[in-house]
Amino acid sequence: MQKYYVERTFQAIVTVVSVMTLAFFLLRLMPGNPADAYRAELIQNNPEMSQAVIDQRVERKLNVLPSDPLHEQYLTYVGGLLRGDLGESINEGVPVSEIIAGALPWTIFTMSIALLLSFTIGISLGAAMAYKEGSRFDYGSSVLSILLNSIPNYIVGILLIWFLGYRLELFPTGGRYSNDMEPAMSPLEPLATAAFLGDAFWHASLLIASFTIVAAGGWALGMRGNSIQVLGEDYLRVARLRGLSERRIATRYVGRNAVLPLYTALLIAIGFALGGSVILEQVFTYPGVGYYMIEALEARDYPLMMGIFLVMTIAVVIGVYIADLTYGIIDPRAQARGGEH
Repeated sequence: MQKYYVERTFQAIVTVVSVMTLAFFLLRLMPGNPADAYRAELIQNNPEMSQAVIDQRVERKLNVLPSDPLHEQYLTYVGGLLRGDLGESINEGVPVSEIIAGALPWTIFTMSIALLLSFTIGISLGAAMAYKEGSRFDYGSSVLSILLNSIPNYIVGILLIWFLGYRLELFPTGGRYSNDMEPAMSPLEPLATAAFLGDAFWHASLLIASFTIVAAGGWALGMRGNSIQVLGEDYLRVARLRGLSERRIATRYVGRNAVLPLYTALLIAIGFALGGSVILEQVFTYPGVGYYMIEALEARDYPLMMGIFLVMTIAVVIGVYIADLTYGIIDPRAQARGGEH
């Protein structure tokens, strides 16, 4: 079993390094050169500046010297990563780590709530559909779930903004919190903290709803399929012969065994949630990591693109890694199979 953990840890590290390397070279093959644009800006604003000083500023800005061969740029970038230096954003003019540190908590705030809501709603609906298999409720819910799961969440977001934001004016259409709201996150100021969190949730409500509506359909379909399979198992007949109530059978046997296969998908979804927020945050003008990723792509901001992409990659890999290591704990059958590794 220890060998299995070592293998999974090694695979996780190799995956992060491989994806980071591929992204580094692919981004530099994109059309447009931010180094030349920044160099031209420096020359225009400072005609007397020497070429050596310009090269130093470009190198400091991009964390690499663009005139160097790609492999040397890559080694310079990796060296900076090992020192904890993600470089400086070309567009924002501040360290990439500072931008990510300011944006990541907001994305985690919205995506964690959306995932929790969508998973809870989805598995509840899916279980109800399975128990009423073949009924009108099952048919209608299945069609609705398939439809919702096939619609991009940003399309739902645009519709919610138009109807609830502009037409009815019930919710704000962008931003993290109100302009007149003072951020407060202190246990010494419970009222101010509660007011700030409430305002932040109000601003994020449509974004959260957009993600939840689409994702809940997928969870419902998955739970329905798993529950139908479990309902056909022989041990449920034995449980009924033992006189167990239907409620206990539904929660202890059907629900638990049907939701187990979704555990891995949930952890992976947690990692992918950062990437799933990219277009959605841009639609809502919500400054999370997804919003800054689009901004970086439009500005060819290599350091910021690489920094955010690295965070997204690590989040996905950690989700898969935790799922691999913990699934055997919650499902002894998988642990028994894992002993063969």
